[in-house]
Amino acid sequence: MKTKEGMKQYVEQVSKKNDWILNMDSNTFNDLIDGLVDNFQKYGYQSCPCRLASGSRELDRDLICPCDYAPLDVKEHGACYCNLYMRNDFYETIKKDYINVPERRPVEKENAVLEYFNE
Repeated sequence: MKTKEGMKQYVEQVSKKNDWILNMDSNTFNDLIDGLVDNFQKYGYQSCPCRLASGSRELDRDLICPCDYAPLDVKEHGACYCNLYMRNDFYETIKKDYINVPERRPVEKENAVLEYFNE
């Protein structure tokens, strides 16, 4: 997962395992893969590229892709927060390239990350 190719293989495996599809927009998809690779190289784990990571695996555990919130987001909204993972019928039923998914991460977790930066 240290390379773009490795990360692509990883997210493909995740999507197949969960019966999801991946974002079909090549620019969005590649930006998300680049973000995951950057975070993996920086932190040692593939933290969600759309959220603030602390660099502390313990604080960021819920954000390791696929994040803890992805299954419910995909089920309820059709896509995860980043729009990397999508329901199989996303493009047929939602008919958009991107949707805004509400943040599920508790404010307390986000505040803990901010406090970690201030220590």
